[in-house]
Amino acid sequence: MVCDIGVVGLGVMGSNLALNMERNGFRIAGYDLAAAKATAFVLGPAAGKRVELAESPDGLMAMLQKPRRVLMMVPAGDAVDSAIAHLKPHLEKGDILIDGGNSWFLDTERRSRELAAGGFHYVGTGVSGGEQGALWGPAIMPGGQREAWDALAPILKAISAKADDGEPCVGYMGPGGSGHFVKMVHNGIEYGDMQLIAETYDILSRGLQLSAPDIGGIFAHWNTGELRSYLIEITAAVLAKSDPDTGRPLVDVILDEAQQKGTGKWTSQNAFDIGAPIPTINAAVESRILSSLKAERVAASRILRGPTPRYEGNREALIAAARAALYASKITSYAQGFGLLRQASAEYTYDLQMGGIARVWRAGCIIRATLLNDIMAAYQRDPALVNLLLDGAFREAVETRQASWRFLVQSAVELGIPAPAISASLSYFDAYRSERLPANLTQGQRDYFGAHTYRRIDKAGAFHTDW
Repeated sequence: MVCDIGVVGLGVMGSNLALNMERNGFRIAGYDLAAAKATAFVLGPAAGKRVELAESPDGLMAMLQKPRRVLMMVPAGDAVDSAIAHLKPHLEKGDILIDGGNSWFLDTERRSRELAAGGFHYVGTGVSGGEQGALWGPAIMPGGQREAWDALAPILKAISAKADDGEPCVGYMGPGGSGHFVKMVHNGIEYGDMQLIAETYDILSRGLQLSAPDIGGIFAHWNTGELRSYLIEITAAVLAKSDPDTGRPLVDVILDEAQQKGTGKWTSQNAFDIGAPIPTINAAVESRILSSLKAERVAASRILRGPTPRYEGNREALIAAARAALYASKITSYAQGFGLLRQASAEYTYDLQMGGIARVWRAGCIIRATLLNDIMAAYQRDPALVNLLLDGAFREAVETRQASWRFLVQSAVELGIPAPAISASLSYFDAYRSERLPANLTQGQRDYFGAHTYRRIDKAGAFHTDW
């Protein structure tokens, strides 16, 4: 059997993507260095399907139609370089290697240059949706040579998630490492979304003394409106789940230490590198780091005192404010993420299409949400839109929720309940709409201690004062 594509790395994601491709009519050649894993896949979930097992790299290449298309699903980092070194001697000019992991985009740039020198194509592809998405339809963000995308498009369009309008949630992002860059920012926005939801839960839990199932019911209701999204949906499900061992809400027995794989941190680091403000995402990354200081926090809780976190006002008003503040914060967080994409597109000459990215994210991925249809529409109205907050519909959505947003942040501060991401979102909004910020004083200070000079508002040039 001549196969359409090879899949190297038959772990959960690789095997599920292979099954997805086979279900959509493609013939698969599978290969894994762990022979037992490969055999278990072919004899197990792939039994009776159009999936062939390769026992070596040259055997894999012999099974594939030319130009060969080989999808690598291995852990990011050194494993990708090892896989490339393992496969490269068996490639021919024009063959296509695809990295479907969460690789650092500059690593993808390097690998692309190295492989291009040998006449090979390299596609760094962001894949979002987890193991179920891989099986039934992920959002896919490929970047690399356009001719490689053209060769892969029939497969990727077939296996991708489909939005409500039937459009496949995949599209060519741009050259080099653009696909992995877009996936990195997707994950950064995901960090922000999750932290905003967690803070809202915390305010309702500690501030109003609501049980997890009660809060789950609130989130389930919110999921029928403007907040409708995958993350709100699963939040309601997580909060409703009972622990079979204790009978308590499961979320109440989960240790409050959030882990991370690094893509959120990469987003923050890159934003600092290119000078893009993303305070909501930064707050989310810092919150996960702070959560890991569990022993220190337990000790500090016995020493440091704050207000009693019990809200004595109108409970329904606080719940309504939480809904409005969460939506306004989400809009602001997405505005920051797309602002980072816009700046990176210029920095790395990626020519990213913001509306196209929003289109790809509408289904399959972790941050899929009704909001993304509105974001896509905003970029259709103005493809050169500098910031989502400047779109008329989003400006109105935020401004009409502004009083509730401020009320929720004030309430959290008064109750002593931390809300760093919600507060950062509001501060970003206030800073972005400020014609004048106190950076004039900062520049004066810099000139005072370091003679760094400053510019004036009334004449051109750089100036220094003998303080």
